[in-house]
Amino acid sequence: MKRYLLHSPFNIYHFEATAWTHAVHNHTYFEIIFVLQGNGRHNINGNTFEYSHGDVFLLGPEDYHSFEINAPTEFCFIRFNDSILKEQMADKNNLWQQVLNAVLFTSSQSRGAVVSDRQDKVQLFSLLSILEVEYENKESKYFDIIRTAIMQSMMTILARNLSVQSAQSVVLKDSVEAILVYVKQHIYEPSKLSIEHLADVFNYSPDYVSIFFKRHTGESLKQYITKYKMKLIEIRLLYSQMTVGEIADEFGFIDESHFCKQFKKFTGRTPTAFRKLS
Repeated sequence: MKRYLLHSPFNIYHFEATAWTHAVHNHTYFEIIFVLQGNGRHNINGNTFEYSHGDVFLLGPEDYHSFEINAPTEFCFIRFNDSILKEQMADKNNLWQQVLNAVLFTSSQSRGAVVSDRQDKVQLFSLLSILEVEYENKESKYFDIIRTAIMQSMMTILARNLSVQSAQSVVLKDSVEAILVYVKQHIYEPSKLSIEHLADVFNYSPDYVSIFFKRHTGESLKQYITKYKMKLIEIRLLYSQMTVGEIADEFGFIDESHFCKQFKKFTGRTPTAFRKLS
């Protein structure tokens, strides 16, 4: 599967298309996708959703997707990597932490358009218009300040809609979506994320649950769990005042030493070094 890179912390890509020319792919960054005109289907993580003008989609680095365009479509993609999050965390308040977690780090949970409230759509597209105008003068010394304010507003509106959507959603137990949801719900409980336990929960054999997950996501279940957990830990290190020991305890590691070894194995740095250098 092709993996797209973003060579700047933030950009906006506004374009029209009559056919989708990209293969199924994922990214190293986050995307907020606005549909200004047109209709078709959006394939996300093996699921297919109808789209039309006014829809807004949210994708994280591990999501894979493609479009099937029925009517000529005008898109606007806001693309950003997690380096800009540090700029947005100056206040470090708990509510903003919750917003970021709700929006950015549950996005690989397959879903269609994330905004259902009509007024929220109006507000988001208005914010998009302002952001695009400002982006034309992105070298201005004021751009980063304005961008941060607009992005915070956008993500707060998205979080509000996702909280409602999560409360109302029904997930089929025999879908890969159900496994993704279960992993996210129990990411702090390692004993519930073993292959054997997941196989028991979803009534599969241990071998089959691994095959089923990889067939639908392109990566192993163990790899997905590790990457998701480490991403959350990186956020704790970057944006919280928690000690390394507290983070290790939160994520169910045997002790701080074991946590540090696992984190270094995954990132190449100790938690302390990661926090200092980031």
